[in-house]
Amino acid sequence: MEVLKVSGIGEKYQSQNGEVTALSNINFSVEQGEFMSIVGPSGCGKSTLLSIIAGLLKPTEGTITLNGKLVSGVSPQVGYMLQRDNLLEWRTILKNILFGLEIQKKLTPENIAYAEHLLKTYGLYEFKDKYPSQLSGGMRQRAALIRTLATNPDMLLLDEAFSALDFQTRLAVTDDVYTILKKENKTALMVTHDIPESISMSDRILVLTRRPGTVRNIHTITFDMEQRTPLACRSHIQFNTYFNTIWNELDVHV
Repeated sequence: MEVLKVSGIGEKYQSQNGEVTALSNINFSVEQGEFMSIVGPSGCGKSTLLSIIAGLLKPTEGTITLNGKLVSGVSPQVGYMLQRDNLLEWRTILKNILFGLEIQKKLTPENIAYAEHLLKTYGLYEFKDKYPSQLSGGMRQRAALIRTLATNPDMLLLDEAFSALDFQTRLAVTDDVYTILKKENKTALMVTHDIPESISMSDRILVLTRRPGTVRNIHTITFDMEQRTPLACRSHIQFNTYFNTIWNELDVHV
C-alpha cells in the first residue's frame, strides 16, 4: 500500500544573485513498511525536500500526498527525527517520551500504556525516571525514536538522525533503529550523506543529482541473508557493488 506520493515537486527561492532552483520535478513513492533513503551531493536539496514532505515548507510546484490525502501543512501523521535528540534535560525519560502526546493533546491512558510498552520492549523502561544527561548517546537517540513512535505516526522522517554520534555508537544505533522500525512495521524516509548507512538500512535508495536536485536513479537494495541487520549488510559481498554504483552516480569526486 502506498503511504507517500511525491509528484512533480519543484522548489525555487530568491538569493542575492537572483532566483535559485533548488529542486526540479521530483517524483517517487514510498510503500507501507518500507525504509527509503535519499542521498545526493552536498547542497542538492535533500533536507529541503524532507521539509516539504513534512509540511514545514510549501513547494513552488508539485504535490505531496500522505495516505491519499494532500499534505498542506504539518501533520500529526508525520514523525520527524533530527540530528540532535532534542530531549528536554529537565524532564525524565518517560516525560520526554510523552511530550509529543501532550502537544497533540492525546495523553490518554491507552497512549500512555503504548508509550510504556515501547519503553519496555526496547530496553529503556528501567531508565524511565532518569534524566537525559544520565543516558549514553545511543540510549538518548533510542529514547528520541520512541518519543516519535509514541504518537503512532504513519510516516517517519529522519534528517541525518545519526550524524551527531561517534562511529561505534552510530553503528549500534542504526541496528537498533532498523530493528525497531521493522518490528513496528513503520514507513521511514531518511536523508543522509553517508552512503554505507543508506545501503545498510534501506529497502530502496533515491539518488539526487547536483542542484537543481532531480531524481537520477532509484535503487532497490536486497541482501541474500536469512536475517538482515545493518551491521551484517556492511560485510556482505553485495555491499561494495551497491556502494560503487551509488558513489559513481553521486559524482562526488568531481
